[in-house]
Amino acid sequence: MPYSDFASMPCTLSRPAALLGERWTLLLLRQIFLGTRRFEDFQTSMEISRSVLTDRLNVLRQEDVLKRVPYQEDGRTRYEYRLTTKGKELYPVLMALRTWGEKWMAPDEEESFHLHHRDCGGGVRAKVECTECGVELTARDVQVTARS
Repeated sequence: MPYSDFASMPCTLSRPAALLGERWTLLLLRQIFLGTRRFEDFQTSMEISRSVLTDRLNVLRQEDVLKRVPYQEDGRTRYEYRLTTKGKELYPVLMALRTWGEKWMAPDEEESFHLHHRDCGGGVRAKVECTECGVELTARDVQVTARS
């Protein structure tokens, strides 16, 4: 199935997969959440080609995940990329992938950085919980029903 067909499937998992499934997109979002905002800084920190970076940034802008914001440098108007509300709400998605990756794909000594709660210093992880009672859930705790 062509990659673009995922975006048109009537599924709330396939549409985000179509947007986020390209490997550079997730790494680009990681950099944005780490504070990178300028094209040159993305290119340097990620070692990504200009054409691929331009394409990924444009897709994220078209999907309203990022917006371009002008700033002045050396008397010229330049642009940096900022997360929209839609983009900021991807944070738990990236944290869920990172949490899984820390457990299953990388020993602690391979971590290039650690995330800590600003207020208490505790670690950061993603969790799935019930919207009513707040209990943490696993796949076994969730029942799937068809919409009517």
